[in-house]
Amino acid sequence: MSSSNHSRFQIKPGGVITGRITVPGDKSISHRALMLGAIAEGETTIKGFLQGEDTLATAKVFQQMGVAIENNEDVVKVKGVGLRGLNAHDGALDFGNSGTSVRLMTGLLSAQSFNSELIGDESLMTRPMLRVIEPLRTMNAEIACTDNGTLPIKISGGVALQCIDYELPVASAQLKSCLLLAGLYAEGTTSIVENTLTRDHTERMLGVFSHPTTRNGNTISIKKADKLMATEVIVPADFSSAAFFIVAASIVPGSDVILENVGVNPTRNSMLKIMELMGADIELHNAREQSGEPVADIHIKSSDLQGIDIPEELVAVAIDEFPAILIAAACAKGTTRLSGAAELRVKESDRIQSMLDGFIATGIQAEATEDGMILEGDDFKGGVVDSHGDHRIAMAFAVAGMVSKESILINDVENVATSFPGFVELANKAGMNISYE
Repeated sequence: MSSSNHSRFQIKPGGVITGRITVPGDKSISHRALMLGAIAEGETTIKGFLQGEDTLATAKVFQQMGVAIENNEDVVKVKGVGLRGLNAHDGALDFGNSGTSVRLMTGLLSAQSFNSELIGDESLMTRPMLRVIEPLRTMNAEIACTDNGTLPIKISGGVALQCIDYELPVASAQLKSCLLLAGLYAEGTTSIVENTLTRDHTERMLGVFSHPTTRNGNTISIKKADKLMATEVIVPADFSSAAFFIVAASIVPGSDVILENVGVNPTRNSMLKIMELMGADIELHNAREQSGEPVADIHIKSSDLQGIDIPEELVAVAIDEFPAILIAAACAKGTTRLSGAAELRVKESDRIQSMLDGFIATGIQAEATEDGMILEGDDFKGGVVDSHGDHRIAMAFAVAGMVSKESILINDVENVATSFPGFVELANKAGMNISYE
């Protein structure tokens, strides 16, 4: 796509982040609401649904398998077909750039009566899939992939899944959720042990759809389901999208902003603890629960940040927010050290390398390690950043542009629409000076 077609951001220095902002709906919760709504009995209404490319890819896949979905922007209605009501699609199911969709759906499709082939865009076709394929095979699923453990995934239908007791080898909510969805169909009780806490949106939502899981210490268990019941899901604002404004308001002098109706699930929000350890001024107001999820308004004021050694026990829960967190660290006084974040290397890009490249391009002193980064707080000088097609890298350096000495240009930004449609418009409304070039 040429630059005339909006492939590059230009961010000019200056501005402050003020007012009240509502970011789009949570991507993780939107995905799961669609998936469970599709296999429930009755019509599910989803309010606040994220109209992003990733979630729309999930919706398209279900439509190809015979699920009627009425999309009226903020409200989506899903006419569930029941646990066994999906139909085969004549052709491969294309998940675009959505790793969440393809990993979770591998578990769901492993239990169906028909064969499936799962593909994605160029980036998704290179991402690791053995982490979900191998435990599903132990459940009796018949799955094939490339020799490199990547897409396309080919699933043979008509097999009877068996329950397993499984300890997660990596901290991955996608792997856990994949196995929980397979567990809906597996004979007996499937139990999953996670030694590091990961986001629990799937467990919470299964309860909303009338098939709760149980937790005993680090073990989550799910019994084979007879049925799921349709419901109403109210999707909170996406915490990972809010993260960019949390950082912007923290590092830009004079900023004072309230982010409304944000999901603050404790298995998701350890970024707040990391930022507070750095000295950020953050308060939660109007705390409440909706559709099984904790929600609050987040009030952020600008502050002087200090570099820290990021506690490793907070890393897994904040893994998607680290592009934003590292921008805050670059603006903090002193040294910040991140470790235990090897998972960043297998996201939409190698986010450790992508952030390092961006820091070098904009004048920040940083060093990459195998599982993290060491960086020294300093002033951004301006420059040209390659996002490597990664939406979170692009938005992170857009925030950096507000405090840069010169403009920052960010290449390859089309994928911002996968998670945050309308980012440029909302950022400008909040006080950023960002445009397409």
